[in-house]
Amino acid sequence: MQKVKRIGVLSLAKILGLLYAVLGLIFGALFAVLSLFGFNAGETGLFFGTASIIIFPILYGIMGFIGGAISAFFYNLVAKWIGGIEVEITK
Repeated sequence: MQKVKRIGVLSLAKILGLLYAVLGLIFGALFAVLSLFGFNAGETGLFFGTASIIIFPILYGIMGFIGGAISAFFYNLVAKWIGGIEVEITK
């Protein structure tokens, strides 16, 4: 068993930022499709539905980046005290 003793803060932040941006794109597209079927009120719903395809990925990406950086920072603190996560690696 190998132990993960430290996680690069910027590395995890970039990965989670990208994953959350993709998730935001999926949710934004779903929101846009629902707005086309009239689940929002009138033309403003159509505008916000189509704008969500751009807004959701950006906001989700920012939240993922910040959350990833905070998570890696706290993981590194805790891993110093109690050890890292044990991972089995095969070659």
